[in-house]
Amino acid sequence: MKIQFIRHATMMICTENKKIIVDPMFSPAGTMSAIPDVPNKANNPLVDLPCELSRLTDIDAILITHTHRDHFDDLAVELLPKNVPLFCQPEDAEKIHGAGFLNIKPVHHSYTWDGLTIYRTGGQHGTGEIGQKMGPVSGFVLCSIGDLSLYIIGDSIWCNEVERALNIYRPHGIVCFAGAAQFSTGEPITMTAQDVHQVCLHAPRAKVFAAHMDTWNHCSLSRQELREYIRNASLTRQVFVPNDGDLLQL
Repeated sequence: MKIQFIRHATMMICTENKKIIVDPMFSPAGTMSAIPDVPNKANNPLVDLPCELSRLTDIDAILITHTHRDHFDDLAVELLPKNVPLFCQPEDAEKIHGAGFLNIKPVHHSYTWDGLTIYRTGGQHGTGEIGQKMGPVSGFVLCSIGDLSLYIIGDSIWCNEVERALNIYRPHGIVCFAGAAQFSTGEPITMTAQDVHQVCLHAPRAKVFAAHMDTWNHCSLSRQELREYIRNASLTRQVFVPNDGDLLQL
């Protein structure tokens, strides 16, 4: 199983001769409005894609953890093929169908497609009132016959749902959506460095990949800061912080 980390939450997973695009967000830098009332005032996304769009639309399937605009934007809706299988949480199926996609596979608990089984997990996109306003989010565990398992936590902080998924599925690889995204009020809505550390403590044998940084203006944790935290916590053999475009093998 190979994972190319494209930008933010967007990644390409290659397994069993299949290419799956995850959380496609294709917009050029600066073409979407900034999150207001945070220190970084720049429009989103903060950086351009590291590759040609044609490479990201030549795919066999699509996986969307949730439909916030930094995970599924208008340009992705326009450019992605509409007939390939699209896996999503059930709450998003109607919205995605309205965007013109014709082969939607809502994952209630699990779904098996061409030798790949996808399990849906829970999460918390923040705490308190803000967490409730962010709506439902899901993580997904991908298990391929004769291959390794990958857990994409999705836009979630460290919580009971994530801990439960680690205990049940015991994945070989884990993708954390970090960045400590935060609004002008309330607590972070994506993983902090400390949350990533908790993932490592509960899955010491798994390889942990941290993405979702340096792209959106309300993400306060940078790659550089997380790498420094990882060094100080002696986690450099377990945690990888890829740059945009990096291709890693599980």
